[in-house]
Amino acid sequence: MSCTHDHNCEDHECSSDWSLYKHIDLPKVSALNESVSGSAKSVFKAWEQRLHSSGEHLESNEGDPELLVFVPFTSDVKIKSISIIGGPEGTSPSKLRVFINREGIDFSDAESMQAVQEWELAENLQGVLEYQTRYSKFQSVGNITLHFPESFGGDITQIRYIGFKGEATQLKRDVVATIVYEIRPNPSDHKTKAETGGGFSQVE
Repeated sequence: MSCTHDHNCEDHECSSDWSLYKHIDLPKVSALNESVSGSAKSVFKAWEQRLHSSGEHLESNEGDPELLVFVPFTSDVKIKSISIIGGPEGTSPSKLRVFINREGIDFSDAESMQAVQEWELAENLQGVLEYQTRYSKFQSVGNITLHFPESFGGDITQIRYIGFKGEATQLKRDVVATIVYEIRPNPSDHKTKAETGGGFSQVE
C-alpha cells in the first residue's frame, strides 16, 4: 500500500518532524552486493534533502540487481512508512521485503525467511510515494533489513534515497540498560538496624 502527497507536508506527518533519519546509526549501515563499498550510507539523508543528489547512490554489482541493506537505529523506533527513490531506465527496485531485529542476514537467509512485510514498488523518481507498514508489526524496531530482490528490468539496481517515517523512544538502548541496572536493589543499601547498630533500646 502506498500513498501520494496530496496534502501540505508541513502540516502532515510526512514532514521532517516524523523522519527517523536522525535515529539511524549511520556508521553501522551496511549492504551486500553494493558495487562501491560503503555507498549504502549515502542514501540516508534528511527528508527535505531526498531529491538532492551529489552523485552518490547505492548501486548493485552489474548483472546482479539484488541488494540487501542493513539499517540499525540508535534507539528503538516505530516505523509508519518507508520511502524509496530509485534510479532511472529500469534500475529502480521493483520489490521490497523487510526483516526486523535480525542481524547478519545474507541472501540465502532472505530467500528462505518469512518477511515481516513485502511491497511491490513503483518507480518513484520524484519521491512522492510512501509505503505504509502494518504498524502493529513495526514496534520496538532496533534494526531493519531491506531486501531488494530485483529491479524493473535493469542489469543493476540503483537507489538514491531510503527514508523512514515514525516515532522513536526517548531513551537510547544503552541508557535503558543502565537504568535497569541502577534500579536493582543493592543489599548494602538496605541493612537492618541490628546490622548497623541502630537497634531499639528499651525504655524504663
